[in-house]
Amino acid sequence: MAEPSITAPRPLCIDLDGTLVKTDTFAQALLLLVRTQPAMIFSIHHWAAGGLAAFKRRVAQEIQLDPAALPYHEELLAFLKNEREKGRTLILATASDALPARAIAAHLGIFSDVIASDGITNFKSTRKRDALITRFGVKGFDYAGNATDDLPIWEAAAAVFVVNPCDPVRQALKKRPVRFFENRPPRWRSWLKALRVHQWAKNVLIFLPMLLAHELNTPQLYLDAVLAFFAFSFLASSIYVINDLMDLHADQHHPRKQRRPFAAGNLSLLAAAAVVPVLIVLSLGLAQLLPIAFSEMLLIYLLITTAYSWRLKQLALLDVLTLAGLYTLRILAGTAAYGVKTSGWLIAFSIAIFFSLALVKRYAELREALAAHPEKIGARGRGYHARHLPWLARCGVFSGILSAVVLALYITSPKVLEFYSRPVVLWLLCPLFLYWIGRIWRLAIRGTLSDDPLDFAARDPQTWIIGAFSAAVLILGTIL
Repeated sequence: MAEPSITAPRPLCIDLDGTLVKTDTFAQALLLLVRTQPAMIFSIHHWAAGGLAAFKRRVAQEIQLDPAALPYHEELLAFLKNEREKGRTLILATASDALPARAIAAHLGIFSDVIASDGITNFKSTRKRDALITRFGVKGFDYAGNATDDLPIWEAAAAVFVVNPCDPVRQALKKRPVRFFENRPPRWRSWLKALRVHQWAKNVLIFLPMLLAHELNTPQLYLDAVLAFFAFSFLASSIYVINDLMDLHADQHHPRKQRRPFAAGNLSLLAAAAVVPVLIVLSLGLAQLLPIAFSEMLLIYLLITTAYSWRLKQLALLDVLTLAGLYTLRILAGTAAYGVKTSGWLIAFSIAIFFSLALVKRYAELREALAAHPEKIGARGRGYHARHLPWLARCGVFSGILSAVVLALYITSPKVLEFYSRPVVLWLLCPLFLYWIGRIWRLAIRGTLSDDPLDFAARDPQTWIIGAFSAAVLILGTIL
């Protein structure tokens, strides 16, 4: 489709939310308000009673977003800067409140003026159109927007610029010359990333009790375990979304996490709020096919992870203890789902090893944050500082060694004779495991490990080789 001609004297008016910035700044500010001042929840309905414009102004007075961290549409922004250099007048025209809009305009330094909601009038759709017509006349301005609310404004505009449009917008404008700016990845890919489907691999811990108890000949156990796996995975994905919403502001300041779908503006915050209850209902629906004890485990997991996302992750030491407990909870959920008893040795081992991995996660996260911003002494939204790095490493390495000690004690216990005819072969597991946990920490200290060691392990060839050798040792210890 042909692009509109550019006439330098004609001003270009640019929408903010979903256009210049790929997210909804009001929704993000409201999230940050709930995150940092939860007591304000009880005041929100009073603010909203005064109308949307007044509501936006009240939130803007409480929360100031960092304009430098917002996910701008880089291609559009580069185009605007080029137009500004040519002498073109740029106007930021938005339904957002004037306080954040002017802060963003001041940060970018390319706008001649700002037209925004003022606490009384919500300048959206026809109100924005009328304000622009009053100032510039019909066809006296060009307009860049993204949503169906912008259609009346485009009717009055001379030239149309469309940013990441939805299908209804694309259809409505198909007969007009339009310049498109699109940079969002396919929606399905963003959802897979947001739901962290790759992290469902953690939920294979549900299968551990039946595998280690050698309960492999009952088909019903496999069916129950699979149902439990998907129920837990759906619930975990809902928590990942909640966690991303709670961490949105911090993620936008993080060198890598700013690319997460919600932080980057590739998925809307409204869609996130809609998908969470759907996933929870799916999870609890599947759980109804299993014993009630499994549903109780799911509710415990939901309660703890919600508390973790809200507050516990900011409390040093308590956060890593919570993470270790959540991994162990997956093992207990397997027992609840299909009734195979969990060994006390397995619980002790899982607490020790997952505490070590939680510590290495925090260590790598803090190290990455400090490398990106050397002037900072800590990771945003966490309870750790640069001086904690040696402590994290010492505790993490000790906990990893402790887990190997638990494994060795299990090998020497009478319990092992119930499942292995030649337990002496299992001693080969100890050096394999010590090498793996030692390598994880060595990579973390060198700064070459991501902040999710289990995600790293899933993609690491050496981990797969060690896992294959460990499986062979277990099989040999059973059949020899």
